Amino acid sequence: MSSQLAALCFGAHDPVGLGRFWAGLLGRKLTDGRHDGVVLPPDDDAGFEIRCLPTLDEKIGQNQAHFDLTSDSPEHQQRTVARALELGARHIDVGQRPEEGHVVLADPEGNEFCVIEAGNKFLAGCGFIGALASDGTQAVGYFWSQALGWPLVWDQDEETAIQSPRGGTKITWGGPPVGPKHGRNRLHFDLAPPEGGDQQAEIERLLSLGASLAEGGRHGGGLVEMLDPDGNEFCLLATR
Repeated sequence: MSSQLAALCFGAHDPVGLGRFWAGLLGRKLTDGRHDGVVLPPDDDAGFEIRCLPTLDEKIGQNQAHFDLTSDSPEHQQRTVARALELGARHIDVGQRPEEGHVVLADPEGNEFCVIEAGNKFLAGCGFIGALASDGTQAVGYFWSQALGWPLVWDQDEETAIQSPRGGTKITWGGPPVGPKHGRNRLHFDLAPPEGGDQQAEIERLLSLGASLAEGGRHGGGLVEMLDPDGNEFCLLATR
C-alpha cells in the first residue's frame, strides 16, 4: 500500500483570498476557514485538494512547481486567460517564446502557472489541471512514483512523469539541471498514510525510498514534515 496524495498546499499571505482565486478559476467549491482556504476537487473526481495555508515567508524566485491548465480550443484558452486576469492574475515573462503557444501567468500571490494551447497530446484526457510541472531530477520522479504508487507515464532523457492509475493530473519533472532552492518551497504535498495504515510504518517506508526527516520541520497536529530526494518539503499526515 502507498501514501495517498491528499492535497497540494500553497503557502500564502492571504490564504482565503488565494483559495477564492483558484476556486473561481477552476470552477470548484471553496471551504474557507479563519486562517486557510481549501479548494475541493470536483464532485465526480477523487483528485487532490488545493490547500492555501498561512505563511510569512516571502516568495523568492520561481516556484519549484506550477500548474499547466489545458484548453479545448483557442477560444477556451482565451477565456481561461481572461477569467484569470479578472480574478487577479497577471501576465509574466519567464523566458517563454511567442511560438510556444502557451500563456504564462501569476496568481495574486505571484505563483506561476501556464495556460496551455489546445491540441497538447501529452495532456490529453488529464482534465483542466493537466499537469503539475516540476523542476526535479529523474531520481525524484522515481521516488514519487513509488511513494504514491503512481506508474511512470514518461521516462526519457532524464525527464519523468507519473499519473494516478485513475487518470487525472500528471506530475512531471524536467530533469537536470535543477534550479537552486531558495528557502522553503511555496508549494508542498500533504500525504495521507494508506487506508488503515500506520503513520510510523509509512515514515519508515518513505525513508527507505530515499526521503529524509526535515530537521526542525513542522511536526504539530500529528503531521510529520519530510524531504524528498531533491530536498523538497512534504508532510505526512496522521493516520486517519
